[in-house]
Amino acid sequence: MDKIKTTEGDLMVRDARFVIVATRFNEFIVDSLLKGALRCLRQHGATDADIEIVRVPGAFEMPVVVDKLAASRKFDGIIALGAVIRGGTPHFDYVAGECVRGIASASQRHGVPVGFGVLTVDSIEQAIERAGTKAGNKGEEAALAIIETVNLLRRVD
Repeated sequence: MDKIKTTEGDLMVRDARFVIVATRFNEFIVDSLLKGALRCLRQHGATDADIEIVRVPGAFEMPVVVDKLAASRKFDGIIALGAVIRGGTPHFDYVAGECVRGIASASQRHGVPVGFGVLTVDSIEQAIERAGTKAGNKGEEAALAIIETVNLLRRVD
């Protein structure tokens, strides 16, 4: 394996612009994800001038906004943050499914990577765990993944 060429992205922000698309629905969870994503971007070299935040009503509205931002080509990477918590009706399945499908489609269509930090959980307790307590901060993880992916795409072009 020593002779096989391997290409990877690193975790240092260099001359890159990021937009974070964050939902207002379940804002008490999403704000923790947002803080984690911002902390991560800054720790890895991004300045506030490199970052923009766009607020959307909820996860269902997120794909159309992500698509428009990706099409604008103003950003090297997009970070999607939200929380869809299962309730007693099938509403969860429709919202979560359309959010995932739409965001993935926008990323692939425009070639702009999207870090997926939208929690799809069964309970508020699970959301809290993934927003900075027991299970880490998924906003931070999405930011880290997008930094690496932006740098990887620059190397494979």
